[in-house]
Parts: sequence; C-alpha cells; structure tokens
Amino acid sequence: MAGVLKISPALKKRAAQIELLLMDVDGTMTDGSVTLLSQTDGTTLEIKTFDAHDGQGLTLARTAGLRTGFITGRESAALVRRAQEMKMEFVYMKQPLKMPAYEEILQKAGVSDSAVAYIGDDLPDIPLMRRAGLAVAVGDAVPEVKNVAHYTTRALAGHGAVREAVELVLKSKGIWDAVIDKARA
Repeated sequence: MAGVLKISPALKKRAAQIELLLMDVDGTMTDGSVTLLSQTDGTTLEIKTFDAHDGQGLTLARTAGLRTGFITGRESAALVRRAQEMKMEFVYMKQPLKMPAYEEILQKAGVSDSAVAYIGDDLPDIPLMRRAGLAVAVGDAVPEVKNVAHYTTRALAGHGAVREAVELVLKSKGIWDAVIDKARA
C-alpha cells in the first residue's frame, strides 16, 4: 500500500485532525469469521484471527500518539488478549448499541467527534460513522456503510484495513516517515 495512497485535500484535512482511532472488531479487525471449536467436555472454544499488518498499524498509531480502542457487540477472551498486546486504551465488548459506549469514550478521552476516526463494516457501525470526523469503511463493508464513509480501504477486513486507515491518518498529519523510523516489532 505504501506510496499508492491518494489523499484528496478534503480527506487529508479530516484525517489530520484525528487523535482517537476507534473500530468495530468482527468484520473490521478480523475477516468476520467466528470459528467455534467444540471441546470434549461440552464447552466451546472461539477462535479469532488477527492480521499482523493491522497489529503493526496499531503499534504505529500508538507510537504517533493516537489513542485506540474498539466497540463490539461480542465478548471474546482472544480479543481481550489482542487489545492488551496492542495496548488499546478503550475496550468495550457486549455493546448491542454502540452509541452509549462511543459517547462515554469521547467523554473519557476529552475529544470531540471531529478528532475521532471510526472504522466499521456493518449496519451497527453507521450511527458512529455519521458522527465521527473520519468514517472509514473496510473494503468489503456492506454498501450502506460504504455510502456513509469518507474513505473505503482497498484492503479487506482482517487483511490490513486497519493498517491502511492508520497510514491515511499518519500521512495526512505529515508524520508517516518519522513514525516509520520508530517502528517496533
């Protein structure tokens, strides 16, 4: 993706204001698959797959001073672990309606809508995307989400879409090259 991202002046202006990056999980941080593995004791193990490039993007975001978090309708131990690994500040699970969590995060973070980027893929994300300063749809989001987005990633959900959104913000702020020099494994 490096070098091919074309940013219009209007999109650059929006993205340059971002201080907080929020996102959905299933269908955004992951490809949307929910794998349930039956155990011999009758319990079920849930498996989620996260993309390493998205992880690097979240690390770069944090290095650049962006705050990160997610709002999701599901609960998952794997997700809690990933959020800890990525040092995500705002972790909201089991949110059937996402707006109350979004408003609480804005209050805690002390930012306005214009300082928030929200990445989503499906209908429950639309109300937040309508409010966020930068609404990002993943490449395989439903048409209704793409219609309200300011930007749609080339990358698909769970395959670099979060990284692409982070690059958009950091390039718009003019700090991409400086952050690359601070990249960590």
